[in-house]
Amino acid sequence: MNGKGGGDGATASVAFSSVPPPLEWKFSQVFGERTAGEEVQEVDIISAIEFNNSGDHLATGDRGGRVVLFERTDAKEKHGSRKDLESLDYSIGRHPEFRYKTEFQSHEPEFDYLKSLEIEEKINKIRWCQTSNGALFLLSTNDKTIKFWKVQEKKVKKISEMNADSLQFTVCPSANLPNGACSERLYTYLNNDFKFPPGGFPTLRLPVVVACQETSLVARCRRVFAHAHDYHINSISNNSDGETFVSADDLRINLWNLEISNQSFNIVDVKPANMEDLTEVITSAEFHPLQCNTLAYSSSKGSIRLIDLRQSALCDYHSKLFEEHETPGSRSFFTEIIASISDIKFSKDGRHILSRDYMTLKLWDLNMDSRPVGTFQVHEYLRPKLCDLYENDSIFDKFECCLSGDGLRIATGSYSNLFRIFGCTSGSTEATTLEASKNPMRRQIQSPARPARSLGSLTRVVRRGSESPGVDANGNSYDFTTKLLHLAWHPTENSIACAAANSLYMYYA
Repeated sequence: MNGKGGGDGATASVAFSSVPPPLEWKFSQVFGERTAGEEVQEVDIISAIEFNNSGDHLATGDRGGRVVLFERTDAKEKHGSRKDLESLDYSIGRHPEFRYKTEFQSHEPEFDYLKSLEIEEKINKIRWCQTSNGALFLLSTNDKTIKFWKVQEKKVKKISEMNADSLQFTVCPSANLPNGACSERLYTYLNNDFKFPPGGFPTLRLPVVVACQETSLVARCRRVFAHAHDYHINSISNNSDGETFVSADDLRINLWNLEISNQSFNIVDVKPANMEDLTEVITSAEFHPLQCNTLAYSSSKGSIRLIDLRQSALCDYHSKLFEEHETPGSRSFFTEIIASISDIKFSKDGRHILSRDYMTLKLWDLNMDSRPVGTFQVHEYLRPKLCDLYENDSIFDKFECCLSGDGLRIATGSYSNLFRIFGCTSGSTEATTLEASKNPMRRQIQSPARPARSLGSLTRVVRRGSESPGVDANGNSYDFTTKLLHLAWHPTENSIACAAANSLYMYYA
């Protein structure tokens, strides 16, 4: 169904006779909460968040090169047999709860001596791969190197039986081991200071190793995909075939096979013969969730190109171009900068693409490339402050975006650790502003801002010049130093995870 009025988006797979009511969001939990006045270390700032396909696991990456995994605990609780559940006349509400699972050092700082270039350990993106035999697989990347990780529970093995007869002898007087010492101590001793007693042992048995009930999580790097990008990697995306993925930098997109780390195929190259002719760069790339041959990538000029990998080995030509044309007379010095798309996401059914530029969210229908079906203003009150934002480099901040699993809502972050949730069904006026804190509704905007574009209207919102320089549309002061760049929506439930500096906040509705 098509969006009508108010610039609201559309959903392809679900049709509603009435607009779903706005959700009431509640605080769920926080990991790494800061105390008042605590100084945040640069290496602890979260730089990537990703749910896996089932939503039972969540991964975060930080600027220190670490990947931290969380697992859902409430889903594992047993509420009785299926027959008992079916006999109940009410649904069992599950409060989404996650717990820390494990962490590992994914990337280390490096130095490229050929280019005299320092390579940061910061994790730019994390993508989950298909699970296998109870093991978790994921890809993580910094600016230059992608790594393929396997995280698996392994049973701890211990020595259960030793050469009991040897305890009769004083094997080494300096060890001072009493008769009946535990097998672990004896095993350590035998490894380090073993000496045969005079006459040897009357009997000798090999130690027996058994697996006990204890388990430990082991993260092992299966493959390293390196030396394929001259510029910083800004995105990676798994293909629905479960075998390949792409990595994108400013000028190229490479296709990899998960089993082959020493070669990749360059499928998109926008580098001109003369770098002085360069007019746009690639900002994000994403595979279609269902069609393994379809890939979308965005650019710094605000356009999204859809390519078909079956057409040619090098996809110089796009099958569709999604680009919004400027209104005559609206161009300014900042037009190109704020038009740059920082993130794109496909909806779960693959019908829509959500894009985030500096000021807005745009929802595109793959069947209509002339204009977006919905445009949503994120922080329009900052438009009079673009000059200040340019001077302090905030205008180059790259905000991510996400869609709910049912395709009814979209979300993105803003400054002052705020994030916004919009309803994108036809006729919806839902626009909720939340703060990444234990009281998310503290800075709720009372009068929701309606989207600026509609299918039936090309008019733009008139700027209000009367707003105070450091105050948003609701009278709250905004802070450019606290920004919510990274967030993720649970694939099947209304649950959001977002990062405020080194803290991971989770909310549910």
